[in-house]
Amino acid sequence: MELTILGCDGSYAGPGGSCTGYLLRTDTTSVWLDAGPGTLGAVQEHVALTDLDAIVVTHEHPDHCLELPVVRNALKYVLDVEGMRVITTAGVRQLVDHISDGAEPTFSWEVVSDGGRATVGDIELAFVRTDHPVETLAVRASHGGRALGYTADTGSKFSFAAFGSDPLHLALCEATLAPERQGTFEHLTGAEAGVLAREAGAEHLLLTHLTPGSDEARRRAEAATTYDGPVSTARPGDTYEV
Repeated sequence: MELTILGCDGSYAGPGGSCTGYLLRTDTTSVWLDAGPGTLGAVQEHVALTDLDAIVVTHEHPDHCLELPVVRNALKYVLDVEGMRVITTAGVRQLVDHISDGAEPTFSWEVVSDGGRATVGDIELAFVRTDHPVETLAVRASHGGRALGYTADTGSKFSFAAFGSDPLHLALCEATLAPERQGTFEHLTGAEAGVLAREAGAEHLLLTHLTPGSDEARRRAEAATTYDGPVSTARPGDTYEV
């Protein structure tokens, strides 16, 4: 399973950047994970919209979901597609249905919540709620005995242990906050992301959702104080083997 970064800026996109979005692919399955502004163009650099098997969106904050109404327009009015699986929270469905005056039958909504599961092709998905002001779901994606854990947005009360004891191979963790802002919002510092990766037994920690202008090297150094494995920062276009 491969993870490709479509966008990784936290809360808003910096110059030339995009908000949150990722592409998960196996030989037979393509899943678009989070659809923040700017990621619609990026995803099409890797896969045609008509070849997507599902779109998974973790929560209703605009930097994670606001491409959905535009995707619906592309599928409905240009590509003549119905039944695109959109696996998401009730809040995302309500927001997008309001903006688009009803997204069905273009979208086939699958509302999930804490403890939910879904199968898309040969990728198994599990969901648990994070520590964030609106219902937000962390995602564990598994294929071929390997697993990715994605925090989505969360504060420090979340743990990958909510998925069970099986270790992760790649931990994709938000690291929005500088240490001096720890606890001011329900987001993580680099060091807190490191703790999550260490406790999950992850082979590799990938930091994401940094606010524009953040010092990437500093975030990696902060994570390295709590996690002994390799630490990277997400950049658009990069691809990682899970």
